[in-house]
Amino acid sequence: MAYLGNRPAEAYSAFQKQDFSTSATTSYTLDHPVANQNEIALFINFVRQEPTTAYTASGTSLTLTSATSSSDDMYCIYLGKAVQTVNPPSGSVGSSQVAASIITGQTAETSIATDDTVLIHDTSAGALRKMTRANFVSGIGETMTPAFLAYRSGSTQSIASATGTKIQLNSELFDTDNAFDNSTNYRFTPQTAGKYFFFATSRFDTDTDFNTCELQVHKNGAQYSDVTWRNEYYEVATVTGVAIMNGSSDYLELVIYQNSGSSQNIGYDSGNRFLTKFGAYRIIE
Repeated sequence: MAYLGNRPAEAYSAFQKQDFSTSATTSYTLDHPVANQNEIALFINFVRQEPTTAYTASGTSLTLTSATSSSDDMYCIYLGKAVQTVNPPSGSVGSSQVAASIITGQTAETSIATDDTVLIHDTSAGALRKMTRANFVSGIGETMTPAFLAYRSGSTQSIASATGTKIQLNSELFDTDNAFDNSTNYRFTPQTAGKYFFFATSRFDTDTDFNTCELQVHKNGAQYSDVTWRNEYYEVATVTGVAIMNGSSDYLELVIYQNSGSSQNIGYDSGNRFLTKFGAYRIIE
């Protein structure tokens, strides 16, 4: 059927009838709440009763002026606001009838309580699924991985003068995807493409004063980021940055340089101090 203007909002509106099991009482319960007695037409023994005079109604409470008997036939028809309480038939509302604006910034949740139930749309099944907090959180959303933190342990490493030397980070505090090689190449090769925040610290294991020390992060064998400092008294250097990795062949390494004129040792783990360390994690966008 065609319409001029907007389609009537009450496409499922209908007058509803409620039959009562009567007894010797003046109090009955309505199936649907009403504002007042004028919103229902009440019939007793097939005779329509006058609102206010013969009965009053509010919410789901129906009160008669005179008590009925068990042999009386009583029913009501819902009018006025009652049409708005009629629900669409079960299974009649599809995705095309629901506007995307049904969820807004005002109604969207920003946190999940332990006992919350979450609805998501399962595209493979074409249906809504109820999920608990536990399997919702574990199955939805990204994590900041691959991620790792490697450090030098066991002994110092000698760094020759006037040459860049790759630091052999031979221990790991964690390595979520086994992306850091701590035994051969001492490099981070994440197999997930993205932007990665990296950080590193080191110091020379001496209080000797000498110029031009550099802590460098190399990408694919070329210097990418660095910090320069003057060694005075066990001074610690820190370098940070962001690198875009292709998720297949790109890699990061930690290199150190000094020009004191002789070899110098860099510090290593001593009581979980992680004097020389290198780490990175993927940035969620």
